[in-house]
Parts: sequence; C-alpha cells; structure tokens
Amino acid sequence: MKIAMRLAVALSAATFLTACGGGGQDTENETNGEQAEAFDRDPYPSTYTPYPSGAVLLQNATVYDGVGNVFENYDVLLEGGNIAGMGEDLDAGDDVEVIDAAGKFVTPGIIDNHSHLGVYPSPGVSAHQDGNEISGPVTAEVWAEHGVWPQDPGFTRALAGGVTSMQILPGSANLFGGRGVTLKNVLSRTVQGMKFPDAPYTLKMACGENPKRVYGYGGGRFPGGAPYSRMGNVAGYRNSWIEARAYQEKWDAWEADGGDMPTRNLELDTLAGVLDGDILVHMHCYRADEMAQVIDMSEEFGYKVTSFHHAVESYKIADVLAEKKICSSMWADWWGFKMEAYDGIRENIPLVHQAGACAIVHSDSDIGIQRLNQEAAKALADGRRAGIEISDADAWTWLSANPAKSLGIFDQTGSLEIGKDADVVLWNGDPFSSYSNAERVYIDGALMFDLEQPDFTPVTDFELGQPGEGDLK
Repeated sequence: MKIAMRLAVALSAATFLTACGGGGQDTENETNGEQAEAFDRDPYPSTYTPYPSGAVLLQNATVYDGVGNVFENYDVLLEGGNIAGMGEDLDAGDDVEVIDAAGKFVTPGIIDNHSHLGVYPSPGVSAHQDGNEISGPVTAEVWAEHGVWPQDPGFTRALAGGVTSMQILPGSANLFGGRGVTLKNVLSRTVQGMKFPDAPYTLKMACGENPKRVYGYGGGRFPGGAPYSRMGNVAGYRNSWIEARAYQEKWDAWEADGGDMPTRNLELDTLAGVLDGDILVHMHCYRADEMAQVIDMSEEFGYKVTSFHHAVESYKIADVLAEKKICSSMWADWWGFKMEAYDGIRENIPLVHQAGACAIVHSDSDIGIQRLNQEAAKALADGRRAGIEISDADAWTWLSANPAKSLGIFDQTGSLEIGKDADVVLWNGDPFSSYSNAERVYIDGALMFDLEQPDFTPVTDFELGQPGEGDLK
C-alpha cells in the first residue's frame, strides 16, 4: 500500500504539471474596453487535484458540524469530493462504502492557521531553516511557499492528528515577514500541488520583542540596525504603509490613464495587495496594548487585521476584538517564556470566545500540530473551571470554522455542510479525550490516513529507508 500511495503521488503530480498553465504579462491587450492587468498576480498557481475517492457513508456517529451544532446517531455521506448528505438513516445506495461509526465521532478536519511545516521541516538542521528572511526588518517581497519542502515528514504526522489544511507562515523576525500560503495536507511533488485552490494570500507581520531583538540591541543578529524599540517598530510599519499607498496610487493612475507603466516592486506588490483587500494580514502580537495600537494603525492606512497570533493578552481586549471582527489565534497554555508573554492566562481562549470574538487554537509547532484537539480540550476545561460554559460542539469552532474564516476559505471548508469539501475526520472516541485518535482522515473525500491500516500511512520519499520511516511503532 505504501508503494501504491507513492505511485499515486507521482501520477497525480504528473497530472498537476500537465494541467498547469502559466499566466502571461500583457500590457497592450484590452478586455471589455479596459486595460488588461500589467502582470500576473498569481504566477505560482495551485495545481492541486484531489486524490481519487469513492462514495463513503459514515453511519450512526456523533457529529460536530464545526459551527456549534451536535447531532446524535447521524449519518454523513461523502461523494464526489464533497459533503453530499447529512441526516438520520441516509440511504447508502449502490457502490457506497458504509462505515459503522456507532460510538464514534465525526468532525470537520482540523485547520491550523499558524504552522511552519515545510519551511522549518524535520530534520531540524540549519540547511532546512527557510522560514525567516532575516536580511532586513521589511521583507514583504518573500513568499513562504518558495521555502516549503513538500517532503517534510511533519505533514504526515499532522495528518495523523486530523489536520486537513494549514497556513504556512514565515517566521516572526521581521516587521513584515512575507506572504503566507494555505495548503491542503496531501503529499505532492511540488508545493503548488498542495496549494488550497482559490485561497487568498496572507501577509505575516510581527510586533513587540522579536523585530527589535533581531535587528536592534546588542544581542541582535544584525546589531546596529533599526528597529531598536517598539517605537521603531511602529515607525517602520507606518513608513512602509506610506510607501505602499503611494505605489498603489501610481498603479491606479496608470490603470485609469495609461502612459508609462510604473516599475514593479515585489515588496510593495504585497503591501498594496493588503491595501486593496486581496491579501489578509496575520500578525504575531502578544500584548493587548500593542494589538490596540496596531488596530489604530490599520484604520489609519485603511486595511484590516484578520487575526492576531499568539495573542496571550487577547482576553484584556476581547470586546474590542469582537467589535472589530478580528480573530485571535492562540495557544491553550503557553506563556511566560519572555516578558511580552508573561501575562498570559489559561482562560484566554474561552474568555475571547465568551466575548463573542473569533477564537482559534493554533500550533506554531511541529509537535503541537499533531494534537490540536487536545490543546482545544485543555482550553475548554480551563474555561469551565472558571465558570465559562462552552459546549464541546462550540469549542470545535476553534479548530475548523474560525481558522477557515481567518484564511478566507470558509466557503469551501471548515464545517460539515452539504456542498463543501469533504475534509472530514472520523475519531474512534470523544475527540476532546487524550485517549482518542483520528481513525480515518478524508481530504476532499479521499481517504488519506487510516489508523487501522498502518501500511496505508503515506510516506514521503525522504523517509524511505530511514529508521523512522512512516513513524510506525
């Protein structure tokens, strides 16, 4: 089965490369009386094609639909790569694989909106460290996908934890770290073969200690360079947004009036994409006061922060985050490892949820991504101990619907709704229990992981012949 899986990867990848079409540059042609775009805004398009799948009926399960509802003794039909039916006593029909899920749970696949798999892959050697372009505090020109190694064994370990999609972000050394990319968690020869179709690009930003530590004071990797302080951080953002606004205005004028085409700048392409609303901002930020200032800055320049990441003090401004419709991507209980993380509390996630804001459990870890369901369970238990009543079904929104919304893909995945992608996990017990495992993981209806068939576990080429091949014990 391992050989078959690898052959499937190769054949699918060949199909991807055959189907891949590159967009050309055209400044002369006009469409419907308007100038064509001056350059291809998607020069590395997704070539993702779902793996082959048959119709599957998961019967008599407890179902969390990902948007806060729970259904007992429910059936979920996967067909044609989509959720094709949900309800009681669904008719299996011909050629449908029927899985008895009595006593088991069905959920949407977990979406991790803060991962560095592929750009900080395993083995964690210096040759693999491609997540931070630390050559300057502003590197909005770099794209995480250009550093992703598709053979990272971490992808299959995350798959075993029920993760079906993830955002791969640059690291947090820079004020502007570069573009993030959203991937389907499937094996492919290329990162384009993993790219989530039609997912918007994202921009990684970072505030607080990291940029000034890397570039500023004496222990910095580049000592003597700005920023030295949080004041310098904000000045750096603002100067960049001013440049981006001027760049955007040049292109708007050219598109309206013609003339000499402006000179392209990859850094400002990305920042102008944010100002146009096409690229979503995901910002590493711990302290509540800094998040509030960043919100003010976003309003100064006319863009929106989609999610603050790590955000250990989100509980202090949860009402503001709810009002502004900004998500918080958080850990259950990581805190105190540096000063800006010192005032974290274990009730952070449930307090943000209680305020009506968008709460997300993220990993930022090649280990934590394997058990995000347990991270959510810890936060849920901490909230209940504090008297915050949140149902299990509501808590699952932290793992699927909310991260999908933060990535701009909720119309395709993140909940069990008819017509959406069949990104589905069958758990062999309560998914919030440390004793439960993902038994079957489906991505677009294709079975990608089966706990009961170890030989079906996908293995990357890099792992072949290695002592930890497939991580089978």
